[in-house]
Amino acid sequence: MLLAVIGPGVLAGLSDDDPAGITTYSILGSKYGYELLWVLALSTVALIVFHLLGARMGVVTRKGLLALVRANYGPRGAGVALTALVIANLGTLCAEFAGVAAAGELFHVSRYVAVPIAGLGVSVLVLRSSFHRVEHVLLALSAVFVTYVVSGFLAHPDWGEAAKGLVVPSIPLNRDAVLIAVATLGTTLAPWGLAFIQSYAVDKRLRIEDLRFESIDVVVGAVLTGVIGFFIVVACAATLHSNGVSINDAGDAAQALQPLAGSFASTLFAFGFLGAALLATAIVPLSTAYSAAEAFGQPSDLDDSFAEARLFYTVYGVVLVIAAAIVLIPGAPLVKILYLTQALNAVLLLAILPFMRRLALDPAVMGEQTLSTRGRWVTAGALAMIAASVGALFVLTAF
Repeated sequence: MLLAVIGPGVLAGLSDDDPAGITTYSILGSKYGYELLWVLALSTVALIVFHLLGARMGVVTRKGLLALVRANYGPRGAGVALTALVIANLGTLCAEFAGVAAAGELFHVSRYVAVPIAGLGVSVLVLRSSFHRVEHVLLALSAVFVTYVVSGFLAHPDWGEAAKGLVVPSIPLNRDAVLIAVATLGTTLAPWGLAFIQSYAVDKRLRIEDLRFESIDVVVGAVLTGVIGFFIVVACAATLHSNGVSINDAGDAAQALQPLAGSFASTLFAFGFLGAALLATAIVPLSTAYSAAEAFGQPSDLDDSFAEARLFYTVYGVVLVIAAAIVLIPGAPLVKILYLTQALNAVLLLAILPFMRRLALDPAVMGEQTLSTRGRWVTAGALAMIAASVGALFVLTAF
């Protein structure tokens, strides 16, 4: 049963370790060492909480997030949620293609070759294959993340300091440190993942009796996301931070690791970066297509033909083309695209998470599966943490 339902949680979780996430974690480790690992730990807890909620809502209601918002808050509410998601997803997809470009350059392939090939490849996979074939390919591709665990061990980190950084909150009170903390929140609990996991659970046709197993799938995916992020941070903390090496993105990290941790660690880091870029490039536009189709009450099933789900497939293709075109603009600031879009994600979460929480509290929507008292407190705490982080960033930026 577990093998039958596995997919939504693992894919939604691991896809958060995308090029933007890898870049964010690399900068966090290289600049602050082990000090901010507790931010990653809290972000992973928030990821577990809201991905469990999203999967449960999808299974119980058999509707995606935007379809529920539209049914309960009307077209205006759906418009607000869809706008936030499209902005977040388009920024993130630009970051994925920026990651493809950076990964291509690590292997001496021009972005003008790597980006179109990646876009065409994932489009053919998603648009011309059945649901189960797409799922199997994406799950196989997600195995590439083991390379970061190996790179982390090869870097020989200080495990004691890493453990301390996970449980002892400490942060320099300056804009750069708060920005990396907010970006870590935004890249770990990405808006697109919330819409994706709920819609994917619906598309997979999971039933209420599958919830026990789907919860395992979600928790495993979210924990793996945090574990992989942890190893990226410690790999960069043990090598780059310890030697005072400054980087701008994950590509710099892969190159800088070579003289400090060996060419094998460097190659693994670069290979993981490319695999992560391809996985996320397939999934982020899928989240956008699900959301747009649901907001307008149109079919959104991967097993539907183009004629049956015209809006779904059109949105998928359009956002891919727009994001790829932006990244291919000569002189496009790839580092800023990769990094700052994740801080934007955290801001836009504040427009999406309240909808999720209110729907989950409504017995008319969730029946007997409404949020428990503990779930109410945990989701409220996570929302307060995100709001406080974003608020602190705005204050420090303004003054």
